[in-house]
Amino acid sequence: MRRSVEGAEDDERSGALAIYQRNVSGRDLVMGISASGRTPFVLGALRRAHALGTKTILLTCNPTRGASIEADLAINLATGPEIIAGSTRLKAGTATKIALNIISTGAMVRLGRVHGNLMIDLQPTNTKLRDRALRLVTQLTGCDREAARSLLERADWNVRAALAENELGRG
Repeated sequence: MRRSVEGAEDDERSGALAIYQRNVSGRDLVMGISASGRTPFVLGALRRAHALGTKTILLTCNPTRGASIEADLAINLATGPEIIAGSTRLKAGTATKIALNIISTGAMVRLGRVHGNLMIDLQPTNTKLRDRALRLVTQLTGCDREAARSLLERADWNVRAALAENELGRG
């Protein structure tokens, strides 16, 4: 995490090995992220995943990259050239981050981890997140903070379970 591994992105076999080491199977989804759409490590990972029957997505910022790899879905963000050539953290990096935020939020919605427009499947492992859990339960049940705390404590601070317990208590 402190130093880059120079040249690692140029090794297609390492990308394939990364898929193997993570025991990827046909039940998974693998998304490769490459601003150029040509990074060998990413393409190697996607090729290996595809060979395993895994659904694949390639996220790039290069709509003119050509079809150098078969992916089930290619997302090509048309960010145009960087303001400072060679600094993909500007436009390409920002666009990629926004796309990943949209994709991960959509996945949470599809997995049923939200209630209305509220993310309820959170891990309240610190004071800030426990306070958020309290606010969620208070808002969604209409009870006061002490009642919400009691529900959460009985549910081992699982918001979804606390909400279900509250519904059972009403029935």
